[in-house]
Amino acid sequence: MFRRAITPISKLGSQSNFKFVTRQSYAKVASSPMIEDKPEPLVNLDKMFWSKPSSLALPRDSPLRVREPDYQGIKRFVLKLMLFYSKQSKSIRGANVVYKRIISQVDKPPIYEVFNLEKTFKTTFSLLVLHMWLCLRRLKQEGKEGVEFGQYLYEIYNHDVELRVSKAGVNLLLTKWMKELEKIFYGNIVAYDTSLLPEAKPGEFSNIIWRNIFSEDGSSTLDSAATQSVQALARYARREVSCMTLTDKEALFSGNFMFTSLKHDDRGGKERQ
Repeated sequence: MFRRAITPISKLGSQSNFKFVTRQSYAKVASSPMIEDKPEPLVNLDKMFWSKPSSLALPRDSPLRVREPDYQGIKRFVLKLMLFYSKQSKSIRGANVVYKRIISQVDKPPIYEVFNLEKTFKTTFSLLVLHMWLCLRRLKQEGKEGVEFGQYLYEIYNHDVELRVSKAGVNLLLTKWMKELEKIFYGNIVAYDTSLLPEAKPGEFSNIIWRNIFSEDGSSTLDSAATQSVQALARYARREVSCMTLTDKEALFSGNFMFTSLKHDDRGGKERQ
């Protein structure tokens, strides 16, 4: 199903980046050229993502933290009347920041270089879904509040994907393709969750990673040439699941966390924390 939905889109134009968007006025998604050839592995994948999981929350003094506007006086009074400080408005702002963190991880070269992936519509979309799953899985742990927050996050994601598909050249059948991508999204989410259940078969998660992200035709047969990259991405995702669990609610709902950095100071294979 993925191949049927993605192939027509991929043929229409260049690979464009997912960008941070607001719920009220979604930012335009800028295009960038496709990477024609798969990059050579730059790191020792077998040594990566074995370190002990830790919280992804940003330190209090981090310049990367996003802080709620603290207006005073008449401006604050007016904003209160406009429900700027309502729970819903705060959640929408927080969801936008979370989505920005996802895009920051998915849309930059390191993730493609480290895991030896070609940057196409399919891989970018698949990696986006994987990181959405990481966030939504953690949000579920916060009960009803987390589920509601997750809905805002999904709405931002969905509108961004719609812009991406439209920019790829799909306009007449946009609704059809969005429905196909929605099915793929939920199918992937269920597959990831199921593959981490105690009763799941050994290696099931790696097989799902292969099928959803690496396989060009959705085949369940793992290509031996991609084994190292597939296993490394599976370790990365499993570790991020644990790291997200260790990330506190405040950091989660404000978006003040960062996924494990995939940049390297050297080629020794050790990821930054």
